[in-house]
Amino acid sequence: MIYDCILMRYGELTLKGKNRHLFENKLARNILAKLKGFPPVKLTKTSGRMFLDLQGQDLDALLAVLNNVFGLSSFSPAICTGHDISEIEKKAAQLLQSKLTQRSSFKLVTRRSLKTFSMLSSEINNRVGKFICSKLGDTYVDVHEPDVTLYIEVRKEHTYLYTDIFKGRGGLTVGISGPVLLLLSGGIDSPVAGYLALKRGVELSCVYFHSHPFTGGKVKQKVIDLVHILNNYGGCIKLYIIPFTETQLKLREKCRPSYTVTIMRRMMMRMATALAHEKELLALITGESLGQVASQTLESLNVINEVTNLPILRPLIGMDKIEIVNRAKYIGTYETSILPYDDCCTLFLPKSPKIRPTRDEVNSQESFLNIDELVSRALANVEVKILDPSQGKVNIDLDCFT
Repeated sequence: MIYDCILMRYGELTLKGKNRHLFENKLARNILAKLKGFPPVKLTKTSGRMFLDLQGQDLDALLAVLNNVFGLSSFSPAICTGHDISEIEKKAAQLLQSKLTQRSSFKLVTRRSLKTFSMLSSEINNRVGKFICSKLGDTYVDVHEPDVTLYIEVRKEHTYLYTDIFKGRGGLTVGISGPVLLLLSGGIDSPVAGYLALKRGVELSCVYFHSHPFTGGKVKQKVIDLVHILNNYGGCIKLYIIPFTETQLKLREKCRPSYTVTIMRRMMMRMATALAHEKELLALITGESLGQVASQTLESLNVINEVTNLPILRPLIGMDKIEIVNRAKYIGTYETSILPYDDCCTLFLPKSPKIRPTRDEVNSQESFLNIDELVSRALANVEVKILDPSQGKVNIDLDCFT
């Protein structure tokens, strides 16, 4: 079937009241940016809908791109026609003929947003349904369990007909909520946190703490590959790589082993905070899930929080490991995350890390460190990578998540 356009819906954005146009315009810009590698396309915006003219484009390729655009609740390849009921009948019969097999059932669902149209929705259903049955032989109407549902939208500009509704990513359009910094490791959790933050409309940057030579080039490339995958959802993501070897060696030398995990997280927070302030980023994001490891108990989180004056967003805080793994498979980061290359968080782990540290204990241990010097030396040697979104590759397991 030759479709004329893709009809796009953007659910949550329709609730934004007087600011709705800001969200819609940002969504339109994001869609066009995603389609930069395609021949020029025409995007039209109307009340509650956007339309992408196909103009001979590769439909499957366009649908794959739209599937990764936050802000779209669903989308459908559609036939566009006028308001003449005879023409609507013909187009509806053509579309259903391409979808139905012998002795198949169908149902019509009409939405008439053009209230001045000469027929009611029920009248359109009756007339078009009778025409289809007369033209397609054994085809019949079944309003309860149809083989195919044909949707008809009579709008001010045109009438649109479609049978397929593809679920979108939903959420808010990327960039509308402001810039944030994700503490990205090479593990399973933090990329999922970044994905969920993107879904709420943030503009994402990432920071990775690299402990060369203990963590080699393979884990660094692993993190870069994870950013490439997130780029599929969030556009052009900057990756900041902070050298962390000196800090970890000092912790091992100066601090009691049971406190090194907590103090390491505090040092990461200090460096991430300084970087975020320098780059005018508004919040930090982590992949922490309450109680999952020693540094993620309430006591640990409280002690870690106190070294930053920025909000810390933790999208995974109430998720268990199975939920996080399923989400990682769904977004395509899982296979990369489980590659067997250790990141800095797994280095020098004590046998019995403190799970309920107190501020006094941690401050006492940190008194042996020159914290300001460690932070400034690390930030003076930050490596910056701006990764091309077109280089991303995603292997998505759609069966693992619903």
